[in-house]
Amino acid sequence: MNVLVTGGAGYIGSVVTRVLMREGHDVAVFDSLVTGHRGAVPRGVQLHVADTRDTVAVRGALRDHRAEAVVHLAAISQVGTSVLDPRGYFDNNVRGSLSLLDAMLAENVGRIVFSSTAAVYGEPEVCPIDEAAPTQPKSPYGDTKRMIETVLQRYGAAYGLEHTSLRYFNAAGAMPDAGEDHRPETHLIPKLFQSALGQAPPVTVFGTDYPTPDGTCIRDYIHVEDLARAHTLALGALSREGRVYNLGCGGGFSVQQVLDAARRVSGCPIAVQLGARREGDPAILVASSARIAAELGWRPAYPGIDEILTHAWDWMSKHPNGYDD
Repeated sequence: MNVLVTGGAGYIGSVVTRVLMREGHDVAVFDSLVTGHRGAVPRGVQLHVADTRDTVAVRGALRDHRAEAVVHLAAISQVGTSVLDPRGYFDNNVRGSLSLLDAMLAENVGRIVFSSTAAVYGEPEVCPIDEAAPTQPKSPYGDTKRMIETVLQRYGAAYGLEHTSLRYFNAAGAMPDAGEDHRPETHLIPKLFQSALGQAPPVTVFGTDYPTPDGTCIRDYIHVEDLARAHTLALGALSREGRVYNLGCGGGFSVQQVLDAARRVSGCPIAVQLGARREGDPAILVASSARIAAELGWRPAYPGIDEILTHAWDWMSKHPNGYDD
């Protein structure tokens, strides 16, 4: 299938692009490069540098690639900054997605896999979280993703758009030639390894008094390559009614377990400092991925935290300056 990947120069998008190619798809990338990197796009893959809010540019990329489907990952995605700048998030994530959908309808491209988020659940009362849990986002970022899920349902009913939404938990790990390069970095695992490499100060552990075995928060980490494989499966199972799937490993690891694993795989002591809890941080956020396992046969190939962190460390230690672009 000819697939256009929006946000394909970003962390998850660059891995999705590689896995789609490995599965035999012909892939082109559409990315503004505001947070993405030219170096993250595989050699030989056409890169369209533009913003999804530019409907004319999106239409041109769809035509140029003769696209049959879109994997839509282009978004800004920091929960905290979305609270400070909700306007920017609604403008980029919602208006950009609507512009993309307008372009798809105009060019008769009727298939889309949408990158959603576990942030749509807010602070769930029950864990593991399944897809039937109430969606009560606590941030504008979560709001934007929930809104587009609703739009896709309406577009499926009205225009026959075939769609699937994937609600991610915490993506981590790397492929040998594609890893995490955010500027500034906000994710726990790369921040720990930046500290190990002497590029960053000690990482703050926010809260050690949660009702968990070691007192630190538990989160569901999923290897980015496992995440990407789910996109290829979703492309083969689209429908106008649409489906929503959680993506996680189902067990979860605490901040302390991640820290211990980071020290093991890097061989570095990795200093941390202890801080107070952050407001709104639930003690445990873990997904149930039973639906996608039952319906699409997806299971994580890398469920262990040591495997995930080993791949992340291999990438970061070999690319200490990221993509250098």
